[in-house]
Amino acid sequence: MNISLNHSNDLEGRLTVVVSAADYQEKVETKLKDYRKKASIKGFRPGMVPMPLIKKLAGQSILVEEINHLLGHAVSDYIKENKLNLVGEPMPAVEEADAIDWEKDTEFTFHYDLGFHGEFSVDLDKIKTVNSYEIKADKKEIEETIENLKKQFGEQTHPESVEDRDLVFGTFTQGEWVEKSAIPLHSINDKSKKIFIGAKVGDTLKFAIDKVFNDAKSLALATGKKEEEVGDLTGEVSYVVEDITRSVPANLDQAFFDKVLGAGKATDEASFREQLIEIVQDNYKREANYLLRIDAEKALLDQVKIDLPEAFLRNWLVRINEGKFTPEQIDQDFDNVKKDIRWNLIKNEIAEKFEVKVEYAEVVEKAKDMVRQQFGGYLSADQPGIEEMIEKIAMGYLSDKSKSDNFMNLYNQAFADKVSSVIVEKIPHKVSKIDVDKFKEIAAAL
Repeated sequence: MNISLNHSNDLEGRLTVVVSAADYQEKVETKLKDYRKKASIKGFRPGMVPMPLIKKLAGQSILVEEINHLLGHAVSDYIKENKLNLVGEPMPAVEEADAIDWEKDTEFTFHYDLGFHGEFSVDLDKIKTVNSYEIKADKKEIEETIENLKKQFGEQTHPESVEDRDLVFGTFTQGEWVEKSAIPLHSINDKSKKIFIGAKVGDTLKFAIDKVFNDAKSLALATGKKEEEVGDLTGEVSYVVEDITRSVPANLDQAFFDKVLGAGKATDEASFREQLIEIVQDNYKREANYLLRIDAEKALLDQVKIDLPEAFLRNWLVRINEGKFTPEQIDQDFDNVKKDIRWNLIKNEIAEKFEVKVEYAEVVEKAKDMVRQQFGGYLSADQPGIEEMIEKIAMGYLSDKSKSDNFMNLYNQAFADKVSSVIVEKIPHKVSKIDVDKFKEIAAAL
């Protein structure tokens, strides 16, 4: 096998692979013999089908399969061994490949168009100084936080009739469709809330199911269907109210302190407020770090210049999207595509320079954090068996065979977080002390 690379310019080139009979013949013959042993053809005993007939029936498909296998490994190995700075993927020259005569040719030539990025380096110490913020939560912010926590950890009651913000349990019926449901009143649009408010257990409500919910997501959660399926839910339904649940805000007492902070962490209101202020400050610190990450990314993209093969990338994007987008549509988002490519190259350069690696346990922890966030305030670390339940759900998510990209998505998130931590640590930044309102103003302007 002969492989050669010709550069048309610094950013584009063509890889040529010549495959001769010596490269594939032995394996093709072996596969033909195996096929012959298993072939079941009327008029011939198993394993006794004449080889010329076997070659006629399966010779070409086996040849194509073996050469494609050889090409895949050869191209991949050449790129790795020569450390080519590729962007996108090798694009087979389709017209030349279509011209191959698989019946007569014994030597085959394949061409691949390649795109390369220009040389670049990342020196975090030399990136321009970015702003970092230290946020101080004021009294108003603390009081709002306490009120929200009182609602979150309030008592669940079961009143006689529905009021706004209640959670209504019941059953949908429409023809043969019957579905148990839980409907938070905040998921119902304001115009339709009058249908529910004042209703009592046992009442039957009638309404157009496709008209009362705020959005498709709310309807999906209420009916247990997937968001893309709720478009089929239309017309009038009956809804029998079976239970009403209302959250009554908690009192500022020891039970409340224990629920929020953990048993015995605070013994009076003063110590509770003191610890709550620390938690709020830590939350804002995380938000400030997130803003710093965004500003640092912008600074890196502004200052680290990377030449890209734009003509190649446009053709590659059209090819991989298989006609879903026109060249004109690709052009509309092309600047964002280039930015994403440049940012990934910068991240990978930083990861290599600072030896950033993600371990399996870190991906599992990422999945567990995701589960905790999805449950919000409904989970408490003090609940018996809660960590085992979280881990079970997380592992189920990571091992879900129907969504094989779950693991890689969380792996990429963990990788991006670790790279960002390096950037935040190394890049020069100036700290400014601001209040919450000012921070929200800055964040909103992003």
